[in-house]
Amino acid sequence: QKNKRTKVGVVISDKMDSTIVVLTERLFKHKLYGKFLRRNEKYMADDPQEVAGMGDRVLIEECRPISKNKRWRVREVIEKAV
Repeated sequence: QKNKRTKVGVVISDKMDSTIVVLTERLFKHKLYGKFLRRNEKYMADDPQEVAGMGDRVLIEECRPISKNKRWRVREVIEKAV
């Protein structure tokens, strides 16, 4: 089995049934100007046990397409929201 890509992000929505929306942030350097830029991306992730809640930091991993927009699955909850 191949190593699956993983990302760490914060849950910004858990209103759907067995699905969460995870916001990830990445920092990269601009090629020409050298300035560091932040980019945010949202991923819909499958959460069948519904363990993640709003504000939790989660680790998601890539998987087969589950629905039109879901291609990620929750592997673990790293930190629960306060």
